[in-house]
Amino acid sequence: MFNRLFGKPNQETNALSTLDKLNETLEMLEKKEKVLLKKAAAEVEKAKEFAKGKDKRGAINCLKRKRMYEQQIEQLGNFQLRIHDQMIMLEGAKATTETVDALRTGAAAMKAMQKATSIDDVDKTMDEINEQTENMKQIQEALSTPIGAAADFDEDELEAELEELEGAELEEQLLQPATTAPAAPVQVPAGRQPARPVPQNRTAEEDELAALQAEMAL
Repeated sequence: MFNRLFGKPNQETNALSTLDKLNETLEMLEKKEKVLLKKAAAEVEKAKEFAKGKDKRGAINCLKRKRMYEQQIEQLGNFQLRIHDQMIMLEGAKATTETVDALRTGAAAMKAMQKATSIDDVDKTMDEINEQTENMKQIQEALSTPIGAAADFDEDELEAELEELEGAELEEQLLQPATTAPAAPVQVPAGRQPARPVPQNRTAEEDELAALQAEMAL
């Protein structure tokens, strides 16, 4: 069907040229229809003039010509309707052909991809990936296994020793006396600077010097 409409070679070009030809014909028919409408209207005006002049025969002839123009106008309307129908069918057929061509192209591309990648290749690739993953797990397990002296340690014994240490530290904290309340601040008379704190580890000479400074301050 499509071959009869478009022809085998250059189907899209033939379809476009056919649509252009139908459009041109439709415009020509519309122009003729406008001309005939004007002529029919003119005959009506002439018939009115003849009727005013009591020329019955002249008025009837004008009406006859008007009827003839109206018949041609109706015929042109039918022609336009046929062309519109043909254009709609042609455009629909063109869209259908383009859709089928697109689907055919997609099917060919999918077929080519399936040839490039078979199900056997996919299965083989997945087997290789699983094998490499399993090998990597084994390598990681081997690297994480203790070696040497650390391999002889009993994890249960180490955990029990850790629990004993934690229990002893907690018991020591509970047995320590409560901390004493902080000493009240020493009131320093106005105008006097408080003495600097004396370091704990001082020599005898430093103690004597500190005592002399205290007496001089008094």
